Amino acid sequence: MLHFLPAPVLGLLGSVSLALNTLFWCVPLFTVTLLRILLPLPIVQRASDRVMTFIQEGWISCNKTWMQVLGKTRWHIEGDQKFDYEHSYLVTSNHQSWVDILVLQYLLNRRVRPLKFFLKQELIWVPVIGLCWWALGFPFMKRYSKQYLAKHPEKKGKDLQTTRRTCAKFRNNPVGIFNFAEGTRFTPAKHQEQQSPYRYLLKPKAGGLAFVLDAMGEQLHGMINVTLHYPQGSPGFWTLLSGQLEDVVVVVEQLPIPTHFIGRAYDQDEIYRKDFQQWVNTLWEDKDSLLERLHQQHP
Repeated sequence: MLHFLPAPVLGLLGSVSLALNTLFWCVPLFTVTLLRILLPLPIVQRASDRVMTFIQEGWISCNKTWMQVLGKTRWHIEGDQKFDYEHSYLVTSNHQSWVDILVLQYLLNRRVRPLKFFLKQELIWVPVIGLCWWALGFPFMKRYSKQYLAKHPEKKGKDLQTTRRTCAKFRNNPVGIFNFAEGTRFTPAKHQEQQSPYRYLLKPKAGGLAFVLDAMGEQLHGMINVTLHYPQGSPGFWTLLSGQLEDVVVVVEQLPIPTHFIGRAYDQDEIYRKDFQQWVNTLWEDKDSLLERLHQQHP
């Protein structure tokens, strides 16, 4: 609608819209969070869960509005989008940009329950939004290098404990558990450093997905496997804010979760660990082939 304006003006409007939208929803969010802390009663927790869902979906809907008003993005969406709002899903996607998060929220809002992302612990210090993520119950993960774990073996398995503790909160409350299997955004430098066998993807880390299945696999209705492609190339966040995001290609696939992967101990069962890693690697091989097709169809 307003995409005829210069990009700097659109970027300013987008930044202000995102900031005001976030601050607006912070008031009820922090109020409900304080109430949960002061009144840790089951009836209060259940009621506040519903309010939290309304707040998160409201924030996303407002973001969708300014994205539509400021931009002229063409959405190319393939695949099954008939989800069951009353059930939980495990959601995964390839990861190219910070824009991915808003794209996924744009696509899935009010179709599945609000997504809970696994976030790096450092992100809790992002002004305002980090506190919002904490209030909404997003799991923050502390990532340790192999060298650090060799010196501090007592830290091994902490990520699994965090995952289990977080997922336990959602046992009686439908949720969309989201995990970027690659663990970080794709860049040519990271791709070369990893010596990734895939052309358009980094190596997937199966552990995060397996830990979710261990903690709440029986509750999950299935997996939503999303593949994202930006014909312009990986967009910066300013590209989105300034209405310059021209095309977004999304392929959505609903997959059943193999029953023999549910409730298994990934960190203790070597045979299961190898089988699960092979399953995830096959998903990534198919995703890489799909991206090859998308690059040809949407150059």
